[in-house]
Amino acid sequence: MSDKKNNNENEVTEAQIAVHWKEEEYFEPPKDFSAQANIKDNSIFNRFKEENFPNCFSEYANMLDWYKKWDTILDSSNPPFYKWFVGGKINASYNCIDRHLAVYKNKTAIHFVPEPENEDIQHMTYQELYVKVNEFAAMLKDYGLKAGDTVTLHMPMIPELAVTMLACARIGVIHSQVFSGFSGKACAERIVDAKSKFLITADAYYRGGNLIDHKEKADIACSTAEKEGHKVEHVLIWERYHNTYSAATPLVGNRDIIINDTIKLYRNKKVEPERLNADDTLFLMYTSGTTGKPKGAQHSIGGYLSYVTGTSKYIQDIKPEDVYWCMADIGWITGHSYIVYGPLALAASSVIFEGVPTHPDAGRPWRVAEELGVNIFHTSPTAIRALRRVGPNEPAKYNYHFKHMTTVGEPIEPTVWKWYYEFVGKKEAAIVDTYWQTETGGFLCSTIPGIHKMKPGSAGPGVPGIYPIVFDEEGKVLPAGSGKAGNICIKNPWPGRMLTIWGDDERFVNQYYKRYNTVPQSKDWKDWPYFAGDGAVEAPDGYFRILGRIDDVINVAGHRLGTKELESAVLMVEEVGEAAVVPVHDSIKGILPHVFASLKPGFKNNDEIEEKIINMLNSEIGPIAKPGKVWIVPDMPKTRSGKIMRRVLGAIASKQNVGDITTLANPQVVEEIQKQS
Repeated sequence: MSDKKNNNENEVTEAQIAVHWKEEEYFEPPKDFSAQANIKDNSIFNRFKEENFPNCFSEYANMLDWYKKWDTILDSSNPPFYKWFVGGKINASYNCIDRHLAVYKNKTAIHFVPEPENEDIQHMTYQELYVKVNEFAAMLKDYGLKAGDTVTLHMPMIPELAVTMLACARIGVIHSQVFSGFSGKACAERIVDAKSKFLITADAYYRGGNLIDHKEKADIACSTAEKEGHKVEHVLIWERYHNTYSAATPLVGNRDIIINDTIKLYRNKKVEPERLNADDTLFLMYTSGTTGKPKGAQHSIGGYLSYVTGTSKYIQDIKPEDVYWCMADIGWITGHSYIVYGPLALAASSVIFEGVPTHPDAGRPWRVAEELGVNIFHTSPTAIRALRRVGPNEPAKYNYHFKHMTTVGEPIEPTVWKWYYEFVGKKEAAIVDTYWQTETGGFLCSTIPGIHKMKPGSAGPGVPGIYPIVFDEEGKVLPAGSGKAGNICIKNPWPGRMLTIWGDDERFVNQYYKRYNTVPQSKDWKDWPYFAGDGAVEAPDGYFRILGRIDDVINVAGHRLGTKELESAVLMVEEVGEAAVVPVHDSIKGILPHVFASLKPGFKNNDEIEEKIINMLNSEIGPIAKPGKVWIVPDMPKTRSGKIMRRVLGAIASKQNVGDITTLANPQVVEEIQKQS
């Protein structure tokens, strides 16, 4: 490291994160892609510049069909509680289904890919989706559900999940989907908070080769909720195999209802979509953390649907003729925004995949892409790392071609990005590295794929209509090119942002707006920047590099190191497939990073690998990044969605209780790692 760089580091205050990750080279978007892109000229930057806010967002809203156009684009009279497209009347289900029938009724809306490869892929047309959604909406209405009621969904990745969401949206019922990997107890917590009288679930689903009894979680959820004083009146159950109940857990009389049996009474029934206010609530999406009560992000109909439709068209480049596969789970916000609502509003064919991407082997995603002719692919760095680790050469074996690829959910290391580009995309695809959150509804930062150059490790500028800014702890702006990182904030409201935290306006203000609001009584939205809770640095070119959660920062002898940059350096070691870095207390330096690394197949652990990791950290970041210990592990403890559980690794390294690990996908690996301590 140069003396100049060391001097700059010394100027970085305790309140700022030191940035060591070097700027990467640019990659041009493929010419063939740019020629067909939905956005291919720079006029969009003028249309969405700050002087045209908030009127610019009418461009997104005009992509939808409205029963009544809005009177006011943005009501910001009570910041930070904003209302978009006030006076407008709309229905999300109508926009995702009915309006497409005249042209696209025989086109596939949903390709359902079961995990077992011996089961046929199911292709549900827009007409079939229309029929199923209407029938289930009619059934829900007969059970007394009406606009403004809440229902909790605890459903796996089966097409009936999309049917259920759209049936709820059709009649104005607020849906709250809980990730299927969550326990019955976690589901109960969300049922109680949402005050849901109905739980909609499934009997079973496949995961990693096993048919899992999912119904047992419903029983636990109901009994736990009742202990907390909330009774679930009915549990509605979709069957994984129609006309066959696949769970070992028995049905509970007078409470449990098999939907597949009852819905036969509603054959071909039609339900007129409710004409709802734009600022009515479409759904709740609970954010989960290792501590604290989950927050119910409350998303609107008109603002949210406009935003995910616009960003799906401009950032994902979705057209009706595309076969689009987002490999996320609909139990998370990515699946709501970019599997169901955004793509279906644009009449795309959207893939719902039941299984694990690496089961039965790492070639599965590419076989699916080949069979369905997928041309837009969307996944997370977690999945990309896993596929790179266990099957780095698998994509080359299959004849598929992506025009566009997305990465979402966390920062992606440049090494992993380059593998994604070269091996998965075959150097043919434009890549967008998107930054956003459950609370934001849709993308905040990304390149526009037909216009901007790609830069590994950087998300890009704010998307159209989003004006990010980076503050230090005291609220001072850290300008582009400063080389210093701070807290990324969004200066302005936008339509996709949640209305509030369900039932807790005070927590909403305190968590997302209090930090940088200096005038609490102000009625001017400019005084209310949105605090995202993530560290970021803005490069001279205006691209933002996201460094992860602010609390994912390790303070080593007064130097604040982002865990993502440490992990990125470790992944540059050829043998390393996955990496995680956690802080561990040290009697001298206060805190030291501990590195956990799992190796790619074919490599065996030896002292040389540990030395390579230490040397790579030294060369990429500096001696300050020397780890307290390098752990070479057989695998990382992971959640069912594939996220590495750094909390568990931190507990192991600190010789503390690892807590409840029964919900991990691979709890047995924890004991194996503990033997090394």
